[in-house]
Amino acid sequence: MQTVGIVTVTYNSRHVIDEFMASVLSQTYTAFVLYVVDNASNDGTLAQVRSYRDQRIKVLANSINNGAAEGNNQGISIALGDGCDPILLINNDTVFGPDLLKRLLEGIEQHSCDMVASKILFHGDDNIIWSAGGGFDKNRGYASYLYGHAEFDAGQFDECRLVDNAPTTCLLVKKNVFERIGLLDPHYFAYVEDTDFCYRAKLAGLKLLYLPSARLWHKAHSLSGGLFSHFMMRYTTRNRVYFMLKHLGFRALYLLPAYQAYLLQQFVLRRVGLSMLWVREKGFFEGVKVWRKSLVDTPQT
Repeated sequence: MQTVGIVTVTYNSRHVIDEFMASVLSQTYTAFVLYVVDNASNDGTLAQVRSYRDQRIKVLANSINNGAAEGNNQGISIALGDGCDPILLINNDTVFGPDLLKRLLEGIEQHSCDMVASKILFHGDDNIIWSAGGGFDKNRGYASYLYGHAEFDAGQFDECRLVDNAPTTCLLVKKNVFERIGLLDPHYFAYVEDTDFCYRAKLAGLKLLYLPSARLWHKAHSLSGGLFSHFMMRYTTRNRVYFMLKHLGFRALYLLPAYQAYLLQQFVLRRVGLSMLWVREKGFFEGVKVWRKSLVDTPQT
């Protein structure tokens, strides 16, 4: 049996970790190693994870918060070094049945693809779709979008198909993908790093399968303060700017002013208040600084 490396990054995850651990440890496919990378949690997450005595669990405790992207990279690197292939990137604010890993492995082999993503539903609204795979919107600077988001699950996304994009909330990735395109870009810290990863995979001609028979329930935004938290708004704005500057070259010269106009429009239409506009404006210019920093850093993905 091939050994799967399951990588999850924790940060103050104590309130969700037990259900996640129960889901992982109940898998019918048992040849896996769970790599838990903790980003300096201060709520007892680390002690809670270490209370599980299963020998398939490996814990890496960071002294600082390295972010989701670099945390995943740490886990991926260790898993690949241990000979794991493929690697499952998965959020720990999720729950799933005992057949998830088995189905994902069957899907990636039967369809001869490089990556496979599950159907993701909202936890607590079990019939509402969070993601059925996704794509990129060229007219919005290749911003990512999710198929079926917030739709009632009536079977409209129950066929396997190739997609361009999928979140690392649950994404099974073969070793050859990392060999071709590298790891996640740590400059993102959190949010958009999976969009960047899938975009690079698309450019490299790698195949990503959406597999609806693999199902997972996501406690969306339970670890980031909510859908409209300052943290999320800051990093999604910052990282959209960085993504466009990184990938789109001269096209960013007109896409970024359009994005700036959109942010202002949201305020004028009273869809966000002044404090949120200020957070997003700071995020916008922070994204430019991150891009400039990335140019002088050691070459990244």
